[in-house]
Amino acid sequence: MTKTDFSKGITASVTLRVPFHDVDPADVVWHGRYFKYFEEVRRTLLEDLDYSYASMMESGYVWPVVDTSVRFVRPLALDQTFVVTACIVEWELRLVIDYRIHSEDGVLHTRARTVQVPVDATTRELLIGSPAVLIERIERRLACSN
Repeated sequence: MTKTDFSKGITASVTLRVPFHDVDPADVVWHGRYFKYFEEVRRTLLEDLDYSYASMMESGYVWPVVDTSVRFVRPLALDQTFVVTACIVEWELRLVIDYRIHSEDGVLHTRARTVQVPVDATTRELLIGSPAVLIERIERRLACSN
């Protein structure tokens, strides 16, 4: 898994707290729950681009996750507060987002990546390349940050 420079990309962060129902019998977060945390920050990131899930559907596209990778560095525990950050690293052909989970004191707990592809919401056909609506919103955001 490559190490993305989050300081140079389009990012969003959310602060969360580990609830009881996310913890397994070993008193750490069950590995499958991390995807819920990635989803929460991905939703925030897309909303910051003005491309929420509702906007996606209105524009005629859905974006299924087709690949994931996760590196669990340190476990999260019950009631632990942590920060999840997402960074868009690719968008022309598909949407690739890298994630980091840090404790409040900055200790790295998890690195991850998801890959999503554009699909026509009506025909369910895979598109070759991202639709203009996403590219325009990303380019607008990049222009604002320069």
